[in-house]
Parts: sequence; structure tokens; C-alpha cells
Amino acid sequence: MRMTAENRLGASCLGKGMCRFLVYAPAAEKVEVHFLSPRERMESLSKDGRGYHHGVVKNVAPGALYRYRMDGQRARPDPASRFQPQGVHGPSQVVDPGTFPSANRLWPGIPLEAYILYELHVGTFTPEGTFEAVIPRLDALKDLGITAIELMPVAQFPGSRNWGYDGTYPFAAQNSYGGPKGLAGLVEACHLRGLAVVLDVVCNHIGPEGNYLGDFGPYFTGRYRTPWGQAVNFDGPHSDEVRRFFLESALAWISDFRVDALRIDAIHGIMDFSASPFLAELSDAVRELASREKRKVFLIPESDLNDVRAVSPKETGGYGMDAQWNDDFHHALHALLTGERNGYYRDFGALADLAKAHADGFVYAGRYSEYRKRRHGNSSRRVPASRFVVFSQNHDQTGNRPGGERLSRLVSFEALKLAAGLVLFSPFLPLLFMGEEYGEEAPFPYFISHSDEPLIEAVRTGRKEELKAFGWEGEPPDPQDESTFLIAKPNPSLQRRKRNRILREFYRELIRIRKGHPALSHLSKEEMDVSLLGKNEVLLVRRWNGAAQAAAAYHFGDSPVSLALSLPTGRWEKLLDSSDGRWGGDGGLAPAGRAVRNKVAVSLKPKSFVLLSKA
Repeated sequence: MRMTAENRLGASCLGKGMCRFLVYAPAAEKVEVHFLSPRERMESLSKDGRGYHHGVVKNVAPGALYRYRMDGQRARPDPASRFQPQGVHGPSQVVDPGTFPSANRLWPGIPLEAYILYELHVGTFTPEGTFEAVIPRLDALKDLGITAIELMPVAQFPGSRNWGYDGTYPFAAQNSYGGPKGLAGLVEACHLRGLAVVLDVVCNHIGPEGNYLGDFGPYFTGRYRTPWGQAVNFDGPHSDEVRRFFLESALAWISDFRVDALRIDAIHGIMDFSASPFLAELSDAVRELASREKRKVFLIPESDLNDVRAVSPKETGGYGMDAQWNDDFHHALHALLTGERNGYYRDFGALADLAKAHADGFVYAGRYSEYRKRRHGNSSRRVPASRFVVFSQNHDQTGNRPGGERLSRLVSFEALKLAAGLVLFSPFLPLLFMGEEYGEEAPFPYFISHSDEPLIEAVRTGRKEELKAFGWEGEPPDPQDESTFLIAKPNPSLQRRKRNRILREFYRELIRIRKGHPALSHLSKEEMDVSLLGKNEVLLVRRWNGAAQAAAAYHFGDSPVSLALSLPTGRWEKLLDSSDGRWGGDGGLAPAGRAVRNKVAVSLKPKSFVLLSKA
């Protein structure tokens, strides 16, 4: 699908005061553009045989406010609005992407294998909560070693406080964040610093407040339901036009704003049983756009199905996307560090699970899940390591707790360093959640700012029931209360404390080593050995790339342990010991030295790890 000003949905500036409007409203016999500014007037559109209403209108400049009026009665914002300056219920505004910053037009992107992701929520990341306010923080992230910024959803949602998954205008950048020009400015600032930008987008549902799509056409279906409400009509009658709407939305973020990748939220909620799935069509469209614009662009879905079809080639029946979040890696690590067994954590807790997550990707690959009461997943053994994103924290795993507690509130300082090593020295794409690198302590609870009282109460009730079903105890913060939002704002000044400053430097050093060591920067499951040692308390991961080798021994036990590691003969040097005094520990260990009969002696403190390199 190639979008041009002549064929794309919504309002498209053609130059010389001309603007083309295109909206899908098959049930309406007549659609008019009701301009509210700079002067009020009505302009009629023509209807074609597929249910689209279109027309070129004179004397329309960027900034004009408008609504569509259907059959002389209902007046609604544009479903493909590029900007909602007055919120989800207000008029749409004409936007010309040609006026966006253009210095990054030649930015080609970076390889997926080079992604070190940093997930942030624009509204809480800074006191101002805007796109512009993120920019002064970019240099610090660049210095940390981050290569890609991942933004939680920014599509227009109701009010000014929301995680972003209640968006109702999939083309429009949130007004309270700074709107489309603010987003374009942030993307440009990232690219000028060599940082890629990933944007989280939602295709599986539309938020409830300000959702007028059903007034325009059959965008939803009653044949399925999602946990979040009506399912999008991806495979029923008239679904071709619905699919076009979501395809164009995805392409607009990439083409207009120049984002480098899309994180597709919860694809298990995209109910599509057609022979040509929407996700495969989306992959083709993105790949064609990337080729045409000579850019590296990627799709990174989230799914709880443990299904390799998401990242398998279309020729093998897959969707052809590029990488996916691997929750199993997180669950295995979190259960070991915290001892929690609520909800899906009951399926984890053995070090063997973390070993399998390293070796294969999915832990549950057809094995019986006690949590689900059925077999779950399929084998990811042959899926390349670069197709998995792993993490010790993210917005979901932090926010879907009663108090939104971060890992820094749940485990010791030594365990935080252990988690960092496992994520950053894994053969996968690592993701950090904002503030993780210095041990941020602010919670990240779920928050909203709806205006409909019954809806607010429904969210409160649903939140409590969801947490109760998971097995959590305690009363969650009120999602609607502004204080719930305010406590979620990170406090970077914590880095003035010695321990927090040390932790950030520790992350920085891990990332530097990952990038610089040939064996660690080479993402491969095939060139890796994983084994359990010390009564199954130590995970040994050896990776290699040609002659270069690295080995990390991760100790989850509560007592010191001495081991003889089975490693190839040669000179092994210690690159890093997490218990070293430099990293806030009580004293590191001597270098490992030469392997004698393929054995290297090491001693490990509790909740620590050592990284060795073969010279």
C-alpha cells in the first residue's frame, strides 16, 4: 500500500490551499465537512461504490478545524484525524506532514541486532510530560549505551493521563504530549543522536471514550470479544476497508513521523481467521515501504501465545514480523529472584526454566501449564536469537501489580545487578524500563483520566477483579486519581545517591562490554552453551564467535559457592564481577586464570555473577 496525498484517509494537504478529504462511511448517504475555523462553512463530499466519501476542498490551510457531518445529523471527528487539539470529543485539525522537521529524512536506521531498547512513557518520564521534554534526556541515554527509544502508545486518548492503550484516534499524536509536531521533533532529535525510535501501537481494540468509529462503519464485530471490549472487524464483511484503516495508521507513523519500528500490542487480541491474516499483510506493507524509502524498519509484536508464527517467514505460514517480546524469559527470571508464585509465575521458579529461555527462547513450547490448565506454546528453538526481546522489567510486568512496584522494591541490590547481567549478556535484544538503570523506586501503577463516571467506575471494578484473579492481595491505587499518575513519575535525582549512581555505571559498563565483545555482540543461540551447576543454583552461559569466547556464571543461591567451570583450554580473564567493590559489593574475586584440563576455578558470592573472556 502506497500512501499519497491523493489516496490516503483523512485530510491531505495538496498545496495552494487545496485539501483532499477521504472517509469511509458506507451507511451514510451524504457526508459533509463542517469547518469550524478559520471560518464556519460546509463542504459536501462525493460517495463512491465502496462506501468512501471524498472531495477536494479549496481554501483549507493547516490548522483548520473540522468535523464530518453524516446525513445532516451526526457530527463526528475524523476517524483518521492527525490531530485532536481539544481532545477525543473535539474537532479534528488539518495537519501537513510536509511541515515536520526534515533533517532526518536521510536517516537509514540501524540493524535490529544493534537495538538496545529503553521503554518510556512520555507522560510520566519528565515533570512536563511532553515529547519536547524528553529531548534533553536523550544525551544521557546515549551515554548509557541505549540505541533505541521505545515509546508507549501516543495515539490520542481521553484526558491527559493514560498508559496509552485506550487510544481512540490511531493516526493522531496525543495533544497533551505536544501533538504531531512535538512527536516529529522528538523523532528527529533521536535520529540526530543516532538513536532509533520504536512506537507502541494498538490494533486489537479502540478505547471506549471518544470512540466514534462505529458511527462511520462496520469497524467492529460481535463474533469475537477481547479483554478490552469490542473486537475489531479484521475478517468479516467489509473488513477490507477496516484493515486498510489500520494498515494506513501503521504506515503513517513510519512514513510521516519516520519512526523506525512499531511494537504491536497484544496480537493475541487481533481476532482474524482469514486466509490472508492482517498481520501478514501489515508485514508486507511495511517491508515495501522500507524498501521504497531505503530504510531499516521493523515490526515487533507482543503476544502471550508463545507462537513462532509471529516471527516466522510467510513462506512457512508465519506473519513475517521481525522480533517479539518474550515474556517467558522475564517470568523465569522474576520468579527466581522474588520467589513469587502468583498467577503465571506459578509455572516458573526453577533455574532450568531460565536455562531453557536462553537456549530456546520460549520456556513453554508445548509443555503443560499449571496456570493455564493446558499445554501452551510451540517450539522456538530454530528462531534466531535476534527475534526475541527480553527484559527484567517493563510497563506490563511492573504496572500489573497492585502497587505497581518495580524490581528495586522487591529484591536486593545484588539481585538487581544479577538481573541486569542476565538481560544484557543474553543473546537476545535487551529492553530496559525507564529508570531501571539507576534503580528507580517510583511505582508504575495503572492510571486513566476518563470523563465518563460509569466508565471510570467500570475501570476501577475491572482492575480489582483482574488483580484478584491473578492472586494478588491488597487494594490498588485509584486509576482515576491524579495522585496515582503523579507517583509514577521517575526521580532521576536518585542518581545523586552513591548506590543508585553505581548501579547506573554498572549498566553502562555491561552495555559497553556487550557492544565491544565479539562473542556478546554476536546474537546466536547456536554458538552458545547453557548448563546448570552447583546443585542447580548456578547458570553457566558460554558464547562464542570465531575465536572470541565469553562465559558468564550466574549464582542464584544464598551462600557462597566455589566451582570448577568446564571451559575450553586457554587463558581466561575476568572482565567483570558483580560483587566487586567497584560495583557496591563486598569484594570481588581474583581473575580465573588458565583453564587446567578444561576446568576454571571460580568462587561466587550470593546473587552475583562473573564474566570471563578467553584471551
